Amino acid sequence: MLLRKITLEEFGAYRGKQSLDLTVKKGKPIILIGGLNGCGKTTLLDAIQLALYGPRARCSGRGSKAYDTYLRESINRQHDPARGSAVTLEFTVTVDGKEHYYKVVRSWRTSGKTLKEFLNVFVDEEYGDDAKPARLAQPDTKFSKVLSEGWADHVEDLLPLEVASLSFFDGEKIESLADPERAASVIESAVHSLLGVSTVQQLRTDLLALQRRQKLSDEEQHLMDNIHAQEKERDAVQTELETAVQGLAQRKTELGKAERTLETLEREFEKEGGGLFERRIEIEQDRKRAAERLAELRASLNQIAAGPLPLLMMSSQLKDVRNQARREQSAAEAGQVLNVLEERDQWLLDFLPEDARDAVIRKLEEDRTKRSKSTALKVDFGLPHDALAQLTVLEEVLVRDKTRAAELLALTATAAEELDQLDRQLAGVPEQSRVEAIQLAREEQLQDFAQIQAAVARDTERITELKRRRENVTASLERAHNDFVRTKVKAEEVERIIKYSEKARGTLERFGEALLQRHISRLEVAMLQSFKELMRKQGLVQGLRIDTDKFTLTLTDSEGEPIDPGRLSAGERQLLAVSLLWGLMKVAGNRLPSVIDTPLGRLDSRHREHLVDRYFPHASEQVLLLSTDEEIDEYLLGRLKRSVAHTYTLVHDDTDFTTNVVEGYWWNAGASHVA
Repeated sequence: MLLRKITLEEFGAYRGKQSLDLTVKKGKPIILIGGLNGCGKTTLLDAIQLALYGPRARCSGRGSKAYDTYLRESINRQHDPARGSAVTLEFTVTVDGKEHYYKVVRSWRTSGKTLKEFLNVFVDEEYGDDAKPARLAQPDTKFSKVLSEGWADHVEDLLPLEVASLSFFDGEKIESLADPERAASVIESAVHSLLGVSTVQQLRTDLLALQRRQKLSDEEQHLMDNIHAQEKERDAVQTELETAVQGLAQRKTELGKAERTLETLEREFEKEGGGLFERRIEIEQDRKRAAERLAELRASLNQIAAGPLPLLMMSSQLKDVRNQARREQSAAEAGQVLNVLEERDQWLLDFLPEDARDAVIRKLEEDRTKRSKSTALKVDFGLPHDALAQLTVLEEVLVRDKTRAAELLALTATAAEELDQLDRQLAGVPEQSRVEAIQLAREEQLQDFAQIQAAVARDTERITELKRRRENVTASLERAHNDFVRTKVKAEEVERIIKYSEKARGTLERFGEALLQRHISRLEVAMLQSFKELMRKQGLVQGLRIDTDKFTLTLTDSEGEPIDPGRLSAGERQLLAVSLLWGLMKVAGNRLPSVIDTPLGRLDSRHREHLVDRYFPHASEQVLLLSTDEEIDEYLLGRLKRSVAHTYTLVHDDTDFTTNVVEGYWWNAGASHVA
């Protein structure tokens, strides 16, 4: 690929329509474009990439902006956004010995709050400078509609985006390629895309597709489509499951950390008496209830004590009173009996004969005399006739009250002990200021722990569901495979194609491995040779190896020991990265243009001379250098002049903040007015 012309219309700082002729001559591969910082050199590099790759372009001014936002901001600030901007890139590509001329016109304009983008691609046609951009007129009838619509795929065949990073790069950022991981990525991408290894892999893939097409009838195709759909679903479920398992593991780690933090806070909280502090209201309520209970028990005791209970202290006296009451009752009963006996005796005497009366009278008088003696008391309190019954009732009441009093005393003692214990607990409750901060941290940690725990539960449930889905999809896929096997008819021709396709795939695999090894070997030699040509310290690096599996780059010294990239200076690392790119271009046959922004970066004068003398004239068939006056100064321009096809200077007007393209370099004739 060779760039022929680039035209910028109202793009960034470029006002109006600005064009640069990029054609080169044999022995003069360099297009030198000068400009002070902020004049639009990087914008020019962005324009080339934008024309080719559109939203996938790695433009330096875009950053994390949305593509529409970047395009909107790329319209020159003094231009009407409704008329928009355009970038046109013309280049040639040689395919099978025939050169094809491409013209890519990418334009955009605003319409209210929306932005409209247009892409027209022309191939092998003649165009004048007055060709109208697509945004200003209906699309030209000569442009390729199919190619325009499929340009994103077609440009990957011409210049893959990953390979473009090897052709279009910022010299100040190239040092990052000295990093082993970054270099490995670049080497792998270049070897596969730039050196044709991916073509071998694509052939193997195409043969596999051929095998599948040969195997499938219409009915089988339907079954295979079903299988592919289920395989895709299974893979999606598996990917989602793996992500969920990783997420669950991370959640569990977070849960463990949260649990340990919570346990630490719990121990500290308990150590400061936090448990009692949290229960102080409950303890105070318990104490209040205990005090009320004790007061009730004591009131009940007082009530019993106000009754006959104190008479228990006169139990012997009560016993004497009972005995006295019993004697007085007996005497009273005896007196009543004597009166009855006198009446009975008189009644009996009336029935007796005279001769028997005297003896009976004597006997009866003796009996009455004996009975009258029992009515005679030494002490007579004159107790009521029911005193004995009253004393019996009193004794029963005292027994009852004694039992109740004993129960109340036991309950009172228990209540008093409980009240004392609660008082001791309240005395041990810490002050709020001591535990408030810990309590707040503990509550926040409890919330965090609960949230993480809930997330773990959700993730676990999600994993269970995904496993169930995977089992269902796997079972369905197995049934589909069985159906496919049962319905497939293997024809002899189909089997022959499959057999030889498999052999060819094996051959291509071995060829790909050999091709990769050959390219790696050539690349090692080319890179080492390039590095030695550019380096001032010739004895520092004596060997260079590239791993064919990981594509990692290793430098070795004269004894074959690996060299740590950290031993290299910033300039030497930049030269190493340049050597990587130069070596790739050598192995690829220098068939791609090199566009280098800020080419001499951190290099010292000797290394700059090496680049100017040894690299730039031989880096590729076409080299675009975007330089400041301090990088390629008058001295270096003199050394480079014999290899320069065109020179331009980007002149920036600080009054209206616009840039114009002027032919010639600072120290060239015709550009002396540029300052």
